[in-house]
Amino acid sequence: MTTHSLYTDFEEQDIVKSTLPLLNIQAGQEKIYNFLMELVNQSPAEEVLREFKRLFLDFLESGSLNTVPVMRRILLANNEQEFRNTIKRCFYIIVNNWASKRKYEYIQQLINLLANYNDISCKKSNYQSLHIYKSWLDNFVNSDDYEELKLFANRHEGKSKVHWTSRYTAYLLVAQSLDANNPKEQQEAASKLSKQIKDKFKFDLAMYIARSQSSASSNTRYKNPSILGDHVLRLIKMIIIKKGVFSYENLANIFIKQTENQTFKDFKKSIRKYLFFSVKNQELVILLNKHIKENLSAWKVEDDEEILDKNLFLRSCNRMIDCFTTENGREPSALFLLLLAQGHPLTLVIILLKIILICKNSRSHLEMRIAHLIRYYEKLSEDDCKWVINFLEVFNITFAIYAENIEYNLIKVPENSSKYKAQSFIDDYHVFSQIKENVFL
Repeated sequence: MTTHSLYTDFEEQDIVKSTLPLLNIQAGQEKIYNFLMELVNQSPAEEVLREFKRLFLDFLESGSLNTVPVMRRILLANNEQEFRNTIKRCFYIIVNNWASKRKYEYIQQLINLLANYNDISCKKSNYQSLHIYKSWLDNFVNSDDYEELKLFANRHEGKSKVHWTSRYTAYLLVAQSLDANNPKEQQEAASKLSKQIKDKFKFDLAMYIARSQSSASSNTRYKNPSILGDHVLRLIKMIIIKKGVFSYENLANIFIKQTENQTFKDFKKSIRKYLFFSVKNQELVILLNKHIKENLSAWKVEDDEEILDKNLFLRSCNRMIDCFTTENGREPSALFLLLLAQGHPLTLVIILLKIILICKNSRSHLEMRIAHLIRYYEKLSEDDCKWVINFLEVFNITFAIYAENIEYNLIKVPENSSKYKAQSFIDDYHVFSQIKENVFL
């Protein structure tokens, strides 16, 4: 496609009183999308940046929208939402392509185009259309849509420049990828980058563990990807120590078999026993059991005598996740606050893990809820929400340990000749990690 069909001269007119049907707008949008898809696949990144600037910014300097017909049509229709849809999809057509080619520096330059658009010398214009367009651009740059776009560049900036939530970008991207209101290009780009970030964390954690326990290896090559310091090794040992008959995986398999052909009413009882089986604090178990019993007993009572099916199973697991994270997607649940306030982040994470071990299809729902929690707390400083950050770190590590492509085991080390006795039996073990496939893409 040539640029001629995108940039055509028009006679300037007072457009704010006119309207155009959506069909005309969509035709223009499709031309732009097809043009950019062809351009980003065949042209240097510098040329793509120039064309994007020409499409959305240059007329601020020229003082006329004559050369961008589709923008004029959107303004004729006074349709700010279609403007936002257009610029978002154009962004993600480019971002998706560049991310797959690891052109991260150009993604940053693309985002900076809008970050710095106010620096463009905007010529004075008597046309109300440009003032309207400028306000739409202002609204977009100050919107959640633009903040979501910045996730694709923030992880490549220095640590001093980014907010504490940037450590958990993978979950924010999952929420983007599951939002049906986002352009398909945005969903695809978010899904790919989220997986890449999680895979890198898993790989870095495995390498750090291997190097930190080997006196022959340099500890400087692989840094600790968590912020828990050397305590992370002890935490990992605590997480993987349950092996054999009572491992979390075996308990999950037993639960799945035992609940086959149960009525929904009986399943509500069974899942409570399963989730709290490994919780040692009996006072806490009583409290959790009471809350979940009250929550489940009144839920979908019309199905209580039905035999459990896949749909009810999935919905039940998702509901349990909501009870322990956020029930409305806006604020933390009572159980989330209770468990963290009493200093039980690992207990909470293990409960969430046990849900996913019986229902892998609930994983995306869980990660979306984690994203909701991050968004809720992001207005707080790092110092003000250390307890939440600690939970997120434990969550990250636990789910990295139970990844399908990395296996962790504890191996007892030979007794040394030191006259000092180990502080705990757990210190007698080393963590052994085995990468089953190349997870670092």
